[in-house]
Amino acid sequence: MARRPHDRKRREGSNAIEFGLVALPFFLLLFGILEIGLMLLVDALVETAASDAARQVRTGQAQTQELTPEQFKDKFCAEMSMFSGDCGRRAFIDVRVLDDFSLTDPSKAPPDPTSGDQFDPTGLKFEPGGPGQRVLVRVWYEQPIVTPMIAQAVARTKDGRVMLTTTLAFRNEPYQ
Repeated sequence: MARRPHDRKRREGSNAIEFGLVALPFFLLLFGILEIGLMLLVDALVETAASDAARQVRTGQAQTQELTPEQFKDKFCAEMSMFSGDCGRRAFIDVRVLDDFSLTDPSKAPPDPTSGDQFDPTGLKFEPGGPGQRVLVRVWYEQPIVTPMIAQAVARTKDGRVMLTTTLAFRNEPYQ
């Protein structure tokens, strides 16, 4: 059957309409994948920066240099490379001495700032300890989420913040 000339005119806008129906889900999916990749990159940077900053405590450099919590946070943020600009506002660091690593008694467990209705950093400390002491270093880093479907898929505090968390436990070296 031969096509008539006016049939072609009826189909000219169909590609634009089909693209319009598919474009929104496609771009949401594309931006979601990019945002997950960015979140994984930032999470890896937070873990590496926390490990490098904790090395200052483990080797006794933080204690002998008498680092303040702000200086320790600056050392952490310096390791965050291109994400260091906002790091001072987004990072929360807790360094404390532990009696033992087992924490069998829940009353001796360090407070969890994510357990309430919102992230509460008021109980965070900076106690790097002395030679041979057991130390717990915890870092929370607030990661903004833009894509709606990713914001629903990740764990958030009750006030809607996405906090990337890293925890390191070690025994300080016997430094002088």
